[in-house]
Amino acid sequence: MKNTFFHKAAILLTLTAGIFIAVSCEKDVTELDPFDRITEAAAFSTPERAELSMVGVYDAAQSGFYAGGQVRGYPFGAASTSQGDMRGEDMLNVAAFYAFTYDGTYSLASANNDFMWQTLFGVINKANIVIEGVQKAATDGVLSAAKAAEYEGEARFLRALAHHELLIHFARPYAHTADASHPGVPYRRLAVNTADRQVEVAAQGRNTVKECYDFLLEDLNFAEANLPETRAAALKITRAVKAAAVALKTRVYQHKGDWASVITEGTKLLGGSAYSLMAAPEGVFASNGTNTESIFSIENSQPDNPGVNGALPVMYSVAPGRALVAISPIMYNAPFWLASDLRRAQLTKSAANGYFSNKYRKITTQDDFTPIIRLAEVVLSVAEAQSRQSASPSQAALDLLNSVRNRAVTDPAEQFELGDFADGKALTAAIIRERRIEFLGEGRRWADIHRLAKDPDFTTGGVPSKVAFGNTTLASWGFGLNHDGTNYTGTMSIAAIPYDNFRFVWPIPQSELNTNPVLAAQQNEGW
Repeated sequence: MKNTFFHKAAILLTLTAGIFIAVSCEKDVTELDPFDRITEAAAFSTPERAELSMVGVYDAAQSGFYAGGQVRGYPFGAASTSQGDMRGEDMLNVAAFYAFTYDGTYSLASANNDFMWQTLFGVINKANIVIEGVQKAATDGVLSAAKAAEYEGEARFLRALAHHELLIHFARPYAHTADASHPGVPYRRLAVNTADRQVEVAAQGRNTVKECYDFLLEDLNFAEANLPETRAAALKITRAVKAAAVALKTRVYQHKGDWASVITEGTKLLGGSAYSLMAAPEGVFASNGTNTESIFSIENSQPDNPGVNGALPVMYSVAPGRALVAISPIMYNAPFWLASDLRRAQLTKSAANGYFSNKYRKITTQDDFTPIIRLAEVVLSVAEAQSRQSASPSQAALDLLNSVRNRAVTDPAEQFELGDFADGKALTAAIIRERRIEFLGEGRRWADIHRLAKDPDFTTGGVPSKVAFGNTTLASWGFGLNHDGTNYTGTMSIAAIPYDNFRFVWPIPQSELNTNPVLAAQQNEGW
């Protein structure tokens, strides 16, 4: 489990707005050596302190700062899930809480995109500090070479995870240009821990998307080579292992459209004894940190979580939760999500004002882990890759799809057979629809909208039209209601954002532009 002492006495510095500041300082000045922090030299002076330093990177991923120094689960403690859902159409914003993101009215100063940028780069800088620190600790004989490489593998995994999250929000997808030569994000691989480093990193512009993906894969290949096969108990899920690096590689290759590599990487995790799909759809969420399907999750604990203004069980769940994020009728009413599907019975709940997710259940203690990647995603990614490489329906792809779907669709008469699909594209479409069902409420919808934006067969054309909660009553939810089988036909008063519109991607926030003239000159077009 995470060492909560480290959360109270962080020893590392976070990169924000092109400079680095002490996370808990309430001053308006940069401190290279704040009085309430252990120095970097001391942070890697013993094996125990090196371990705490590594834990600190996970802590930054789980609980970065928010406006006024609050904690709301930025970037991965909860925010990656809620922002990923609110940028899509399958979940529904109930109140004003996520309105900027849901309505697409974000700006250079809106808090959600601003603090995603800042805290993601905070994770990256802490990872870079650890990488340099453990390398020196190995040279000094404090750590063995193998242990230093293991820590570096963890840091590189988290660095890759954070950079990829930045790419799907602040850059156009890989296929935007034929050679992915369009602007990505600055892929930062230097620790900002001196004044000279401040200047050096501030001078770094945006890497191309191709360069970013090359760096992502370099980091993940190193992580796979140096991370342990497994860990004890919940640490198998909350601390990176080889499988986490492999699983994230399948996601990265999927976003590149490199289907052969998706299959190569994903096959490493299929059919083995280390991970298996849970028998029931709710198994992952009922078991939290002890199930066989979660590959990597962010730990939340009772004393250390995103709080009532951020924790997923509070945001997504009916009373005593705040029920601020509902399942949209766009998704709930869709006939392709069968009425008999056990995910409806096990993973949704009704309230007087709509239908909500039942995936996050620890409303009082707020310690549901945040799912980042699980085996079901790898299975469906490989299924999609298999299907895309075959003009006719692929039996291998169908078998993988059914391994996920049939634990929820138990009636043989409703289970897919190869003859149900006219061609490979029809099967691929079914796999993509299955992702919408399976990962509903897990923040994955935006990532799929983003990666498919330029797909000739499966694009949404941009950010889809959405239902406004003010146009709904409980009667708005119902299987097949206001749905033609493919599209929702009810009122959608939140207009679509076409792919070519500048609002498809978030702007580099003003907080960065104020101090970074290089990135100020490289703002996303239209902003």
